[in-house]
Amino acid sequence: MRNTVAFVLGGGRGTRLLPLTEYRSKPAVPLAGKYRLIDIPLSNCINSSINRIYVLTQFLSVSLHRHIRQTYRFDPFSGGFVEILAAQQTMASGTDWYQGTADAVRKNMRYLEQSNIENVLILSGDQLYRMDYRDMLATHINSNADATIAAIPVDRQDAKSLGVMRLDDSGRVAGFLEKPQTDEEIDSVAMSPEWIEKQGIPSQGRECLASMGIYLFKRDVLLEVLRRTTYEDFGKEIFPASIRTKHVQVHMFDGYWEDIGTIRAFYDANLGLTRADSPFKLEDAAMPIYSRSRFLPPSILRGCKIENSIIADGCSIGTGTTIENSIIGLRCKVGNNVTIKNSVLMGADEIASPADLAHDAKLGQPSLGFGNDCHIEGAIIDKNCHFGTNVQIHPTQMEDAEVEPWCHVRDGIVVIGKDAKVPNGWKLGE
Repeated sequence: MRNTVAFVLGGGRGTRLLPLTEYRSKPAVPLAGKYRLIDIPLSNCINSSINRIYVLTQFLSVSLHRHIRQTYRFDPFSGGFVEILAAQQTMASGTDWYQGTADAVRKNMRYLEQSNIENVLILSGDQLYRMDYRDMLATHINSNADATIAAIPVDRQDAKSLGVMRLDDSGRVAGFLEKPQTDEEIDSVAMSPEWIEKQGIPSQGRECLASMGIYLFKRDVLLEVLRRTTYEDFGKEIFPASIRTKHVQVHMFDGYWEDIGTIRAFYDANLGLTRADSPFKLEDAAMPIYSRSRFLPPSILRGCKIENSIIADGCSIGTGTTIENSIIGLRCKVGNNVTIKNSVLMGADEIASPADLAHDAKLGQPSLGFGNDCHIEGAIIDKNCHFGTNVQIHPTQMEDAEVEPWCHVRDGIVVIGKDAKVPNGWKLGE
């Protein structure tokens, strides 16, 4: 893999993840209590022996840059790096920001022109999965493909939100359709269950092969396509055009894969990690997930009841508190007799000092963390929130709405924004 470099695309606005992306880029959104979304593709690269990685950023990228800088450092003998390529004005590329996935790579082509690069791996910064990219490279080389797309079998309903491919018997892409909506469109790219079974993958009613947004190019082919066209997006433009003139192969994958593009997807993916039969295991000795090292004390649990939950480092959980099917993030302080169910609490960036507590008391506002007698159910609570006592959040039938400047309902889930100050006795839901 020494001749392969990875480009991780992290420059999208992430509007469907608002308000979680109001102050941070999408790849910087916390995951599973202690990670960030960007840790997934970067860990997959490291575990696949790819250690030359560029991360392309654009919107609200300060916290993402800080996290990458503090986390991913290689020894000087390996030649490895994780380099941040922020959108910038240059004499060559003009003043426009990245207009799409392909445009982002085009504006950084000079990093592809080094003599020791043969293949380029293009990844998304907002997906949850575990993959050894060496398997994909083997498919790419053995088929002598110009480009290879990682594909996962999906049913017809899921196919409507993804790019779907039709293949020939050799696994070469013969048709590509972005987000087919009608039965006729899906029929035009559907594969037979028998063909999928021949690939060693159970069909289970899945007859469509969806692009995972993971692409592997011969470097020279990628440079040619970017130079000769003005296409801005890989899925919508480059691949539908390239299948006519280039050899585009598919690499089949049938593990867990989730695109964290909406509040509902983020919520479900996080809570799925707490299940005993979780489809994605955080622990894997062969392919661990890396993140920033923190010097935090162990969590302290005082006479509480915890079931099917993840508790990160540096937490303090009070007496009589019940936590079920939830994620409790770093440095989270939870008071006494609190109930937390089916919720994601992202924790805090710092542990409150005595001076901080005195300052909050002087202003008459709740201190950092969650006060006594709160009930939180079916919610996402962003970082650094101050909850008073007896705050009640229950599932609501409310449509997408702004309840307070710091409280939104998205996809039927209550989301409390970063740094919110929630007063004593505040209630939402039944």
